[in-house]
Amino acid sequence: MNTRELSSYGLTNLGSVKWNLPTPALYEEIIRNHEGFVAHLGPLVVRTGQHTGRSPKDKFIVRESNSENKIWWSQANQPFERERFDALFSRILAYLQGRHLYVQDCFAGADRNYRMPVRVINETAWHNLFVRNMFIRASDKKELENFEPQFTVFHIPNFHALPSLDGTNSESFVILNFEKRMVLIGGTSYAGEIKKAIFTVMNYFLPQKNVLSMHCSANMGSDGDTAIFFGLSGTGKTTLSTDPERKLIGDDEHGWSDDGVFNFEGGCYAKVIRLSSTGEPEIYETTRKFGTILENVAINSESRKINLDDNSLTENTRAAYPISHIKDIVPGGVGGHPDNIILLTADAFGILPPVARLTPEITHRYFLIGYTAKLAGTELGVTEPKATFSACFGAPFMALEPSVYANLLLEKVRKHKVDCWLVNTGWINGPYGTGERISIAYTRAIIRNILSGHLKKVAYRQDKVFGLDIPLSCPDVPSDILDPSGGWKSEGQYMSEAQKLASAFEKVYLEFKKDKELEKITSLE
Repeated sequence: MNTRELSSYGLTNLGSVKWNLPTPALYEEIIRNHEGFVAHLGPLVVRTGQHTGRSPKDKFIVRESNSENKIWWSQANQPFERERFDALFSRILAYLQGRHLYVQDCFAGADRNYRMPVRVINETAWHNLFVRNMFIRASDKKELENFEPQFTVFHIPNFHALPSLDGTNSESFVILNFEKRMVLIGGTSYAGEIKKAIFTVMNYFLPQKNVLSMHCSANMGSDGDTAIFFGLSGTGKTTLSTDPERKLIGDDEHGWSDDGVFNFEGGCYAKVIRLSSTGEPEIYETTRKFGTILENVAINSESRKINLDDNSLTENTRAAYPISHIKDIVPGGVGGHPDNIILLTADAFGILPPVARLTPEITHRYFLIGYTAKLAGTELGVTEPKATFSACFGAPFMALEPSVYANLLLEKVRKHKVDCWLVNTGWINGPYGTGERISIAYTRAIIRNILSGHLKKVAYRQDKVFGLDIPLSCPDVPSDILDPSGGWKSEGQYMSEAQKLASAFEKVYLEFKKDKELEKITSLE
């Protein structure tokens, strides 16, 4: 490869351009460039500087005629003018003159009918390795020779915007341009911005092809049964789907077509703060392997051993690794239509039951709401539990109106007769500070009984406040914790707090019901 292919973007007078380097060669580049450290047993430890997570206030979508009327214009999708984009891109092209670049040509989408060829141009070698880990690699040389990107990402973390000149909100920016099929990322070294930008792209195109794009994990049982796990950060989506008794399809982003479920990615991006070898053995092992990137994980400068319990840089420490680092995976990243859908929530108020069976219509409602709770101490300024709502369990990445995804989900659940469940991985026997977080052993037992079909055979009662069907028993789970009101001082106190949460749910849901398309489908409930 040479720089001629890059000249079509306007890139000229470049330094070296290193194209599709394999992992060992990228390690050499990273060490030579002083971008990271090799830790004991081979993982790479890097720092992301000021940004240890996404910058949601710095994400924009270029306003243009082809996509303008389709985009969900919101805090997550702020409009950006075409002229501003062109001017900023010109400044980036000038900045890159004489600089060394790294390029990876890869794919988003394991299903070849819907996969998107993506080219990522990086300023730094470790981010290029991140791309190589996270996306799907070309299977042979011929595929690379004939590669034609449908979307290109420019990731330039050391280029900082000038808000007064460029029209950004800060020095950092993530700008998607569907007309030019480009993404510009600058001013931030947090690697997750790259994968989430392409996820947003997939969320724009696939629903228009009647494919549901989902922020979820997925796995497969020995009989070929597929399960989907929706959930916001901290609910256990990655942990519960990485199950030694089942094969992992993917841990974060998937599509659901007329043929079944497929992974968007070729890797995993797991939170690793306080990860243990007993609680999450499969993910823990990836932190001890060559090729894994550890973001903001503490490392002893002498022994080069890592400390996963150290949160001195951030609670959001991450491991980015190829999915092949997990022992039991579905190699092609494709499964059938789901047999079970599990909506995960970490309810810190101790109100929702550990498990409930959902009708398709209630699934639709809870999917739109996307509820969990932020916990005290996990985020700056959060001193007590706070209800959090994220449409479709991934509002920051939904390019279209949430009702588009919710309606597609309901249609597919009804068509394929999928069993749907709510699983609370948060507090039982009272709220945060009084009750206790349900043990992961009980949650795993609940998941196991859902996926084996045992929970379909037990007796249920209907909850008075939320209308949920709650099982009276579940093998290997104490029956007394299945009733969320049982651990409270009085049923009256529980009911009072439950009504408050139910009112918050209803308020969020009514906002979505203003959407005319949603009104049509909810009239069937």
